[in-house]
Amino acid sequence: MTAKASTTEIFLPLEGVESEHCALIIDKALSRQPGIKTHKVELNNKRAVIQAANTEAVSEAVHLIKDLGYGVTTIKKTFPVLELSCASCAANAENILKSQQGVVNAAINFATTTAAVEYIPGVTNPINLKKAVQSGGYDLLIEENKEEINTIENLQHAKFALLKKKTYWAMAFSVPLVIISMFFMNIPYANEIMWLLSTPVIAWIGRDFFSNAWKQTRHRTANMDTLVALSTGTAYTFSVFNTLFPDFWHQRGLHAHVYFEAATVVITFILLGKLLEEKAKGNTSSAIKKLIGLQPKSVIIINENGHETETPIEQVQIGDIILVKPGEKIAVDGTLISGTSYVDESMLSGEPIPVLKNENEKVFSGTINQKGSFQFKAEKIGSDTMLAQIIKMVQDAQGSKAPVQKLADKIAGVFVPIVIIIAIASFIVWTIFGGENGFTQGLMALVTVLVIACPCALGLATPTAIMVGVGKGAEMGILIKDAESLEQAKKINAIVLDKTGTITEGKPIVTDEFSLAEDNMSQQILFSIEKQSEHPLAEAIVKHLNSQTKTAVSNFESITGKGAKAVFEDETYFVGNKTLIEENEITIENKLLKKAEQWSNEAKTVIWFSNSKKALAIYVIADQIKPNSKTAIAELQKNGIEVYMLTGDNETTARAIAKNVGINHYKAGVLPEQKAVFVKELQANGKVVAMAGDGINDSTALAQANVSIAMGKGSDIAIDVAKMTIISSDLKKIPEAIRLSKATVAAIRQNLFWAFIYNLIGIPIAAGILYPINGFLLNPMLAGAAMALSSVSVVSNSLRLKWKK
Repeated sequence: MTAKASTTEIFLPLEGVESEHCALIIDKALSRQPGIKTHKVELNNKRAVIQAANTEAVSEAVHLIKDLGYGVTTIKKTFPVLELSCASCAANAENILKSQQGVVNAAINFATTTAAVEYIPGVTNPINLKKAVQSGGYDLLIEENKEEINTIENLQHAKFALLKKKTYWAMAFSVPLVIISMFFMNIPYANEIMWLLSTPVIAWIGRDFFSNAWKQTRHRTANMDTLVALSTGTAYTFSVFNTLFPDFWHQRGLHAHVYFEAATVVITFILLGKLLEEKAKGNTSSAIKKLIGLQPKSVIIINENGHETETPIEQVQIGDIILVKPGEKIAVDGTLISGTSYVDESMLSGEPIPVLKNENEKVFSGTINQKGSFQFKAEKIGSDTMLAQIIKMVQDAQGSKAPVQKLADKIAGVFVPIVIIIAIASFIVWTIFGGENGFTQGLMALVTVLVIACPCALGLATPTAIMVGVGKGAEMGILIKDAESLEQAKKINAIVLDKTGTITEGKPIVTDEFSLAEDNMSQQILFSIEKQSEHPLAEAIVKHLNSQTKTAVSNFESITGKGAKAVFEDETYFVGNKTLIEENEITIENKLLKKAEQWSNEAKTVIWFSNSKKALAIYVIADQIKPNSKTAIAELQKNGIEVYMLTGDNETTARAIAKNVGINHYKAGVLPEQKAVFVKELQANGKVVAMAGDGINDSTALAQANVSIAMGKGSDIAIDVAKMTIISSDLKKIPEAIRLSKATVAAIRQNLFWAFIYNLIGIPIAAGILYPINGFLLNPMLAGAAMALSSVSVVSNSLRLKWKK
């Protein structure tokens, strides 16, 4: 059986990838791997994203990453296999398993009729494997496990627990070792006792540093493990030699110093730093964890007989009727079919006020029902729900690289070899010019330089800030598609706003009315006529008069471009524009005419209602300006950003809207392609342009803009094209996004500054540059602590973004 080509992205969950330098090593190795079509390593998401020519290439990629000294999270399980009648059947079933995307290895034992399978969680699962084997006429006995989705997180928790255990054990060995080296060096067998205490730390607790460094060397690369292994290995080996052969130095008039405590404490500090770093990095992904935790594990489905059945979420089908009780989370996307309730959509939109949901309105996965109960029909399930799309968008954005990262990547790529060269040069200079203790001091300088150099701080500077910034945006209801747009947003000095659906609600409603009729009957007649009309403006009047009782009107007739008419109790009634009234020679009273002229001058649409003799009432229909539009536009202008409004609407309406919201620059009657041309003109004048819109007609201009912003209640095309999406469609989120961009870029620059400064100052001091001036030599143990804290400080600085308003 031939392996299938992969047409989709495969996500390999990574282990031990601590910095962008590590990510670059894997990325370069994948670029040389045959069968890998595309590849990208996302440090923040701890995953490699690949497209492979076949399933063998996926397995080879997993083995390659492991061979480099890093890990790929895989699960090994054994399943009983049914319907095997011969050894040939076993071979066929094994080939079927091996050909499945995400299977790293599979072996079927015909004697025990079991299949040992190693697979990548998230790419495949036992249910998929079972289906594949069944397609070949065989079967697997599996345990249905609905917690499968949490496997990667559970394995990561296990890795963190192991790291914690190692750190505590290393501290347990280090404390007595340091006490002996500082206060009890003259006790009998002090060197041997310290050797005994340090060996478990070097050989057992810190063995991963050495094995990973060897794997790196085999591939002619180097990373932080290389520096740690070289420094601690050198100190430990030198100390063992001095313990076994002290006379070698005594004969030369020198003391045989040992540095077991330096080697041990360095590993302890680095493990402690990793522990603190992992804990801090876990906090940077809290936004994703919150979003994932929004989906319930099971739902109550109402069957055709009205019976309630609790069903795992994985088994929900499109069209199922789901019951949602007070306080429960909504599991999938759908349309409400009975009941009403307020729904908390804050985790999707960032808006704290619950939204009233009536029949035929949309509800979304991850939102929380408040006090009422209702039933809704499932329309989007699994990865198609809005919540799933948001999670994917946030993950992709957190995995993307900002342009500022390029410099850090270049430096990280050559960092370790340069540090090794500096360390060797320090050793040589000390040995030649250091006098009688030159060799041992040179050795300590070599160890200290290797220990203090920190590619991790440099590598973590940008991605951790991006991760927190994108996560913070998601919590605020601002979805950011990539790191570049987050970095660019701070540079915006011009913003182009579409009118309908961006500045305004995009839904015409009745805002005013003026009636001469004193009875309620005229409203009932109007309601009944408009109920039969299909015109959008008629829908606005129907909503406005929805408390009225429908009456039996007859001879309904729609008059194209003008309105409609119908008969009630032998009287003809008209509803429509002024032309319709005038054509039928209907009398208009002066006070009605004056009101209509006033509202028309305000760019509002006036609907007339009359009988066959005189006009009875007028209704004003307008597209309401969103509550926060004026405030948001004022804030943008206050920050020095020029605001432009483009609309396909007429000049009168455009002028009135622009005046109401405080926009000085606007254009009316603009076609979709003209919007993109206008954005291009602004860019030609040196502007960094943001475009915000919600319709298909905005998509070209969105694609042209430096930063494109879609309104979440708009068209799918606009959302697909845009680099940012405002879920609530509230303009006040745009200034918030710009503030978030400024805060994130500031954090990146602070991180890069301190990471560079740390290494620029720390490495020369470790090499002994201060010794000729004031006799200062840096202790390797202090260097280890400083190195560990440098990464923690960078991550901690990024985390400050979470608490910024």
